[in-house]
Amino acid sequence: MQTTVTKAVGSLDSNQPLAAMSIERRQIMAHDVEIEITYCGICHTDLHMLRNEWGGTKYRIVPGHEIIGRISQIGEHVTKFKVGDLAGIGCLVDSCRDCDYCKKDLEQFCENGNTIVYGSEDKFIGGHTFGGFSQRIVADEKYVLKIPDSLDPASAAPLLCAGITAYSPLKHWNANREKKVGVVGIGGLGHLTIKIAKALGAHVTVFTTTQSKAIDAKRLGADQVVLSSDDNQISQSLKLDIIIDTVSAKHDINTFLNLLAVDGALVMVGLPAEELPVSAFNIVHGRKSLAGSNIGGIAETQEMLNFCAENNITADIEMITIQEVNEAFQRLEKGDVKYRFVIDMASINNN
Repeated sequence: MQTTVTKAVGSLDSNQPLAAMSIERRQIMAHDVEIEITYCGICHTDLHMLRNEWGGTKYRIVPGHEIIGRISQIGEHVTKFKVGDLAGIGCLVDSCRDCDYCKKDLEQFCENGNTIVYGSEDKFIGGHTFGGFSQRIVADEKYVLKIPDSLDPASAAPLLCAGITAYSPLKHWNANREKKVGVVGIGGLGHLTIKIAKALGAHVTVFTTTQSKAIDAKRLGADQVVLSSDDNQISQSLKLDIIIDTVSAKHDINTFLNLLAVDGALVMVGLPAEELPVSAFNIVHGRKSLAGSNIGGIAETQEMLNFCAENNITADIEMITIQEVNEAFQRLEKGDVKYRFVIDMASINNN
């Protein structure tokens, strides 16, 4: 298959900084679109993958799975897009399409193995896939999202991972006006979980270890804010129907299991590298559930984008250039961002 060369920024090893490189993209096929990338968010998963903290990272790695840009080319059988359309790509760029989960629009759980935007086997040109820290990307239109015109493209980019990661469990566990929702952590995931839960009508309690973020949680829409380091505040918390735990570092989840109402669910969406001990007593008493959720399918991601457009929800972002990306990852590791870095990808032309 013919390929084209494009500029990118990636890393050769877990101990190496990100640097300029060239990568190959396939030339478009009949159902493909090519996107000239204008913005790409930086997710905590990108940090885990760069550092190989979960194991299995394939180097060289080009991160980025919160991608927004303009369609620059379309294949002859493309019907969903036209050249010039604003489009997005999240974590998924392909799946088997035939298993029970793909047929139910749950491509994130594809039984035969989906293709992640970076680090998966590239079944077209060999090697492995590369992400959005690049000039352009090619994907089948089925796995490309329409970005509503009312959304600001830069601050909408994080919706393609953080947004759907928050939206999917809130919808699955039926967050609504009758439900009390807890949010653990106020980062890229947490701040969008607050906004989406409020838009769904839920009463929202936020748990944070930082007083400054406690103040900001109110601005984001929280009804109640609890310092999780304060036992007295924890003891006075409301019983919650759903808790979305967004924290990617080691922490005590038993504290939050104890805050669930009968039949409540604690849903993990953060991915700590270390194991988290769980007491069975904290689950059995109250018929509680400890669950997890992983992004969403393509249809649900489009539903989320439309919902966010209707409710004027985007991420709080800090825009950077690609030349600032290593500093941004250092700051992300320290939690020094409110609340998502987004790269202006036009800056890659200066590399």
